[in-house]
Order: sequence, then structure tokens, then C-alpha cells
Amino acid sequence: MPIYTKSGDAGTTVLLSGERVTKDCILLQVVGEIDELNSSLGIVVTELKTLNKFFQLTKFLQQTQCNLFKVGSEITSLQTNLAEEGQIKLIGILHVQTLEKIMDRLNDLMPLLQNFILSGGSRAAAYLHRSRTICRRTERVLVKLGKEKELRPELYMYFNRLSDFLFTVARWINWRLGVEEVKIDGKQRIVE
Repeated sequence: MPIYTKSGDAGTTVLLSGERVTKDCILLQVVGEIDELNSSLGIVVTELKTLNKFFQLTKFLQQTQCNLFKVGSEITSLQTNLAEEGQIKLIGILHVQTLEKIMDRLNDLMPLLQNFILSGGSRAAAYLHRSRTICRRTERVLVKLGKEKELRPELYMYFNRLSDFLFTVARWINWRLGVEEVKIDGKQRIVE
């Protein structure tokens, strides 16, 4: 069976509800942002595997990718009862709390952050910072969708916490690899 259906050749697609929408509708913008974030995390996972370190983190990031698929499914099913009927697994407060617990553990290990830092350091950390910015963009578009459709508060919380998590993990990887962060002060000058 071919991957292409040609049904979207005119710039429309069908949602799980059966409704046909244009591919630039806000709902599909959110799903597209989630997909980009997921792909970006795939790059992080690939980079971590080349380091042959951080096995638990790699596995957790892959689970995060699965969680993003769950969120995308929930978003595309907003006009259906699939989520209410339990046919779609939902991201909830426990996912948010898990991110918080991991961040707390990692922050306890690292030196206290007292300056702004530039994104970068190791390649893995740079990719994580890139994922963080995509996560923030996803969050902004999700808020825009929330003005049109009712969304669960846990979705906003999840993306907000996930971006903080990606920032923390980027710092932790640099710290574990011995890569010094480039610090800047409030006037955007590099701190020596």
C-alpha cells in the first residue's frame, strides 16, 4: 500500500472526527509543532546514542517522544469522544510531576545557575536547547488553539514543564561532559 493518498492534494485533510479541514488551521499547526518537537528530540536521542552514555536519559526522551504522539492524538480527536471513552491515552499531572522530580534531582547535582547562559556547549546540549525553543513555540500555538477549543490544563502544564526540563537536561549534559557554559550578564556581555 502506498504512503500517499492524494486526498490532501488540494490543501485539506481529514481529522479523526471525519471533518475535513484546511492544512493551515490552528489545530493542524499545533499538531505540526508537536511533530517538529518530536523530530527534534529524535536528533537528541541519536546524538546521545553516539556518545554511548546517558542511557536512562535516552530512554526517557524516547518515552517523551511517545508522549508527544499521545498529545497529538488528543489534539486531533478534539471533535470526537475518543479521549473520553479511553481510546486515547492522555498526558496528565503525573507526567508533569515526573519532569519536575527529574529536574530537581539534576539541579541538586549541578552548580547553581547565577547567570543567563548561551545555548550551546556540547552538540547534544545544543540540540536540546533547539528542542526547548521548539517546545516553547508549540506551547504558544497551543495557547492560541485554547482560545478556540477547550483544552485540558494538563496540556499547558506539560509543555511548560517540558521546556524547563529540556533546558535543565542541556545544562546537566554539559556539566557531565565537562563543557563549560558560556555565561552572560544582564547587559548581554560574556562573563569571564
